[in-house]
Amino acid sequence: MHRRTLFAATLATPALAQSWPAARPVRLVVPFPPGGPTDRLARLAAQQLSARLTGQWVVENRPGAGGTLGTDLVAKAAPDGYTLLLSNIASNGVAPGVYRALPYDALTAFTHIALLAEIPSVLVVNAASPPRSLEEFVAWARRTPGGLTMGSAGNGSSAHVLIETLARATGAPLVHVPYRGSALANTDLVAGQIHGLVTTLAETIRNDRLRILAVTAASRVPMAPDLPSFAELGLPQMTAPTWFGLSGPAGLPDALADRLHAACIAMLDAPEVRELLTNIVALPGRLSRQEFQAFVAAEVRRWTEQARAANATAE
Repeated sequence: MHRRTLFAATLATPALAQSWPAARPVRLVVPFPPGGPTDRLARLAAQQLSARLTGQWVVENRPGAGGTLGTDLVAKAAPDGYTLLLSNIASNGVAPGVYRALPYDALTAFTHIALLAEIPSVLVVNAASPPRSLEEFVAWARRTPGGLTMGSAGNGSSAHVLIETLARATGAPLVHVPYRGSALANTDLVAGQIHGLVTTLAETIRNDRLRILAVTAASRVPMAPDLPSFAELGLPQMTAPTWFGLSGPAGLPDALADRLHAACIAMLDAPEVRELLTNIVALPGRLSRQEFQAFVAAEVRRWTEQARAANATAE
């Protein structure tokens, strides 16, 4: 009886991949608040995938706990293709290193389908503040009583770990100030309420009231060739672009995951997607499914080691 059931399920898998998503709308869970580059990317991806896969897609924002609440929802969903995740550096890379009791395994609880985009992060200060280089920033921190207050998108975010890593690597006294998302942190930096911020290049490159000191890409980025990378300034451990992908629960049928992956890669060439990626200063991801799975595994290892070394935690 068991063999018959298994045989029937095996036969049904290609049929599921072909008929999906006819039964009901696909939920694309975004584990962050609406608004900003992340949400724009998710909504355009849902629109593109809906058209390419002839089914209805809806974006569902489930923010909280550094992106882990919405991510856990998808980890526990049925692997039928109707609940998917905008996976990301925070909940699928950094979280295993900063949360002591993470309710999911960032690698084995998911079928990682496709890398969609990478957005460089930056160290930024108010344009009216003294430093014009990373060296001057470190010197400013050392001579400021109590150190510099540094904003991030929240406890447990990649920016949080990078701030602690920068402090440890340079000896600069930096005080982490977590926000509920980067928008409020940007506003406070412009208003002079904090000294600096680690956030995405997209949120700062067009703001003349801010000054970018270094970028977390491995080398200089085409969108801002005058910005030095941390690596060229002697801090390769600060190389950490913010990434976003499409993932589903573990056990998603291969045929369905392959179909999703092909649609994701195809949509990256759509004019609307290329325009958005340019606007949010992002580079498209073109990894295979196997390469993306290995990429996430490497991110988990790297961020766990780095968070522990920097003593960066979140609860």
